[in-house]
Amino acid sequence: MSALHLVPVRARDARDFIAAWHRHHAPTIGQFFAVGAADNEGVLRAVAVAGRPVARHFDDGATLEVTRTASDGAPNANSLMYGACWRAAKSLGYRRLITYTQDGESGASLRGADWKVIAHRRPRPGWHTPSRPRTSHGTDHIARTLWEAP
Repeated sequence: MSALHLVPVRARDARDFIAAWHRHHAPTIGQFFAVGAADNEGVLRAVAVAGRPVARHFDDGATLEVTRTASDGAPNANSLMYGACWRAAKSLGYRRLITYTQDGESGASLRGADWKVIAHRRPRPGWHTPSRPRTSHGTDHIARTLWEAP
């Protein structure tokens, strides 16, 4: 297998890659940027999308969230994506980058990129309320772990 290198990815291409390779096809609303990893033949092997934090209390203007990563299974691709997102966010002036893993996900890619667990979140019934209607994306009732970039 050839080495991976970072490549720019258009929002449309990131969405298409996520639809093909990720089990949750939630939209990437609030996206600020996407980054990709390609092999030496130029084949896109992984993408990451960063954007506004989903949780309102983290949306402070200084924090971004990696809202989705996806890969075709290329070794170390997700760790490369998390590291690239943090470097890009810092370069844009952001002071914090967060992401979540769901219960049952190991977080190996995040640990490989030196991210730290900062909280464990209990399962919640979903985000829908009468005053703020939301569509479920299949992630209700699942515990999550909150991570922060180094």
